Amino acid sequence: MYSVAIQREFIARHFLAGGDWGPENLPHGHQYRIEVEVSGPRLDTHGYLIDIVDLEMRLEKVLAIYRDKLINDLPRFEGLNPSIEHFARIILTDFLQEGPLPHLAALTVRIWENNQAWSSYSKVF
Repeated sequence: MYSVAIQREFIARHFLAGGDWGPENLPHGHQYRIEVEVSGPRLDTHGYLIDIVDLEMRLEKVLAIYRDKLINDLPRFEGLNPSIEHFARIILTDFLQEGPLPHLAALTVRIWENNQAWSSYSKVF
């Protein structure tokens, strides 16, 4: 199985809801780091699993939704605590809405909110 991954950083704000998490209940920002990894069993005629430029363009479109925003205010997070677990799943869903990913077997989105904490969400096709 081949895998290709890209990473980007972006800043967004959020606040946690539904519990008493002290300062995390107040709006604050993170410099998120996101990794998108695709996997599949075969390469195309050019020896690529996927064109990295296409992968990067797709990710930039998705991140434009969140960059410099208070994510609690976005419809995708309505009724949800904006945890990094939910964020990883929502970004993966947005990523798939950008069009088909031919010949791929899996997609994983991993998101860090700092150097110590990350979450991921994966979909197997």
